[in-house]
Amino acid sequence: MAQQYKRILVPIDGSREAELAFKKAVAVTQRNGDDAQLHLLHVVDTRAFQNISSFDTTMVEQVTETAKKTLDKYAAEAKAADIQCEYSIEYGAPKSIIAQDVPKELGTDLIMIGATGLNAVERLLIGSVTEYVTRAAICDVLVVRTDLSNQAISVKDGAAASK
Repeated sequence: MAQQYKRILVPIDGSREAELAFKKAVAVTQRNGDDAQLHLLHVVDTRAFQNISSFDTTMVEQVTETAKKTLDKYAAEAKAADIQCEYSIEYGAPKSIIAQDVPKELGTDLIMIGATGLNAVERLLIGSVTEYVTRAAICDVLVVRTDLSNQAISVKDGAAASK
């Protein structure tokens, strides 16, 4: 019998790569049967606010509201495809929350994550979230690098590139 994934986690950060991971996760969830579930996750990196001297909770609220709108849109799209889909918004360090905390809490058996996200500075200085998740996750990880037609995505402009 083929491996079936029942609890699929997709981190969403607003990037084109996260959108591609979501679209592929919808397809994988559909193929894995009626009891497969999709969980979308956005992590508000609270460390980004620590260096702001005039820190105001309204900033976190604004980021949270933007994330909620994005997640609502994706969840509606998944439900329109007849998939069980929920989402959560967490606060803290994205790496450990995505790789360990949420998968442990949800019983995740597959994380589908975009190859790159929005934060280029963090990628240069301390390594990408995706790279960390592939090393430290407590379940299988599928790194999405192509669109639904399996066309490579140009990192430069987010558009499909020819192979």
